Amino acid sequence: MAEIRVPELAESITEGTIAKWLKQPGESVDKGEFIVELETDKVNVEVISEEAGVIQELLAAEGDTVEVGQVIAVVGEGSGAPAAQSVAPAAKTEEAPEVSAAPAQQEAAAVQTADQSATERTIASPAARKMAREKGIDLASVSPVDPMGRVRAQDVSAHGTAPKAPAAPAKASAPAKEDGRETREKMTRRRQTIAKRLLEVRQSTAMLTTFNEIDMTAVMELRKRKKDDFFDKNDVRLGFMSFFTKAVVAALKKYPYVNSEIDGDEIILKHYFDIGIAVSTEGGLVVPIVRDADRKNFAEIESTIGELATKARDNKLTLGDMSGGSFTITNGGVFGSLLSTPILNGTQVGILGMHTIQKRPIAVGDNVEIRPMMYIALSYDHRVIDGKDSVGFLKMVKELLENPEDLLLGS
Repeated sequence: MAEIRVPELAESITEGTIAKWLKQPGESVDKGEFIVELETDKVNVEVISEEAGVIQELLAAEGDTVEVGQVIAVVGEGSGAPAAQSVAPAAKTEEAPEVSAAPAQQEAAAVQTADQSATERTIASPAARKMAREKGIDLASVSPVDPMGRVRAQDVSAHGTAPKAPAAPAKASAPAKEDGRETREKMTRRRQTIAKRLLEVRQSTAMLTTFNEIDMTAVMELRKRKKDDFFDKNDVRLGFMSFFTKAVVAALKKYPYVNSEIDGDEIILKHYFDIGIAVSTEGGLVVPIVRDADRKNFAEIESTIGELATKARDNKLTLGDMSGGSFTITNGGVFGSLLSTPILNGTQVGILGMHTIQKRPIAVGDNVEIRPMMYIALSYDHRVIDGKDSVGFLKMVKELLENPEDLLLGS
């Protein structure tokens, strides 16, 4: 017999949510085989079984919050046969005289035993079994919504609240939540964490945002000229993110307080440039880190961003991919955002927001020309960064992107 416990995840992570059980009671499992997927604040983690055998019991249901070190399943010896099949003989008794003298009791005992066996054969989540025991509900009588026939807690709850006798007309229309006008769903752990941290940032920082706009003509023309040759040499496409990352690193070097964080009454100035690149996934926004971006050339930055984005969308990011970071870039332009106010990421004091490129009439000298323009936004913690540095930082990013040859020469 072996216990499956929630493993140590990371120093800052103490709990997770059961996202999906990969094994069910009665199924065999090999040593080292994944049995459950845990959703944490940052990434999903698959937990393995340290022993080979048969899943005897699941001690937490999908959606349950579990803590590091908590026992969530039990693996026993066997070859895959369900363990709870040995109660049927109890229906038989050797005390024939007493049973025959009370046929009603014999029939009741037989029915009770049959019901017990049917209940144990019913496929149900741990939470459903617990709720059924507490409410005295026979699991075999519960109608599951799951097309595979698995009884879940909501099925037991619905069964327990259903009228046991024909309902009066007034009660028939009572469940207004079932009319299809509303749907209630629980936030995922990641969404809960995102909501909590964003609220904390708004409440604990003196966040302010300043804006500027970039004429993207030069960088677009340079990219058009160089992209084929760039791809042939590096086997990776030349995008806009490498230009922005390089411009941000240069601006951070000139304005070091934008690359810092507050710790109590001290400011921690960071002499490294680990740039977070926000990536949208089905589970929410994640921010993997491009480490030492100042030491990477354009091709290395593009390659790293591509790898991290793929891992994010495939749900393969590790905690190491997202821990730390000194500054963040987020691109709402990929969704068509024209202008927005990005919220600071964790303890960082600055975040740059990119937006969609839109052709607009712009004064160029004494003439008006149609140019591809992008609004950019810098949100910053005013406790550390003053207006002079924030405006100067954004202005430098603008100037470098409007003269991208300087970025290439300095790479």
